Amino acid sequence: MDSAWTALDVVTQTMFHKAIDDPKSVDLEKLTIAIVDQSLKDISFCKDAGRMCYAVVQAEAQKAATSVFRRNLLTRLQQEFTAREETRNRSVQEWVCLVTFICSIFDYIKVNNAPLVALVDPVYDCLYRLAKPDALINEEEVDCLVVQLHRVGEQLEQTNSQRMNQLFYLLRDGFLLQEDLSSMTRLLLLEILEFRASGWTLTDTAHKPYLRRSDPFCQSKPHNFLSKLLFSLGGPSCMYYQASATDPECSSQS
Repeated sequence: MDSAWTALDVVTQTMFHKAIDDPKSVDLEKLTIAIVDQSLKDISFCKDAGRMCYAVVQAEAQKAATSVFRRNLLTRLQQEFTAREETRNRSVQEWVCLVTFICSIFDYIKVNNAPLVALVDPVYDCLYRLAKPDALINEEEVDCLVVQLHRVGEQLEQTNSQRMNQLFYLLRDGFLLQEDLSSMTRLLLLEILEFRASGWTLTDTAHKPYLRRSDPFCQSKPHNFLSKLLFSLGGPSCMYYQASATDPECSSQS
């Protein structure tokens, strides 16, 4: 939390300290505003902001038996989520910060050891937006999508596996059918497809094929070792893959 802490001004740091020691002595709504505002403009801060919010939520529950901070936080997140498309149109960086912050809150704050139900659909909706064709051509958005799936993908799938399946259909189709993707984007999509297929984990062996993917000829083509993965996802797009995967130029390097 050190990186997040140093990004706050002295007044907010003081409020945070007081909120941990005595939640009733602090204007928790003002603290919420300060943390969210900083999260929407600082990508480094928003990655760890969920942990700060969790600390305040826990302190308030234990020392004041109230949930003022959590209620204010969810209200503000709902407002920002509702305006997400305007935020993206105004600033992709701010949009990426918003998604990262929402996912950080989803990751850290639990109720009875379960994710906040109110955030499940908003998180999915944000990730779906990042999987649309116009977002897949922006490496900053693709990187955000992949990072957040690494972070909360497994938890999300446990809450709604059908929506996760639909999300990965979009990613598969983007990887196979969208021609205007950069090599880096294809690599990131390929990695996250493998990551989920491996049970949300990658072994050291699974990382080795990426060394071969740097070959310029095969960067833009699907690879044979993914044939079972993509076929298991079903749908017409896997037929394209079945044909491409037999390409001797790439299969010889798989």
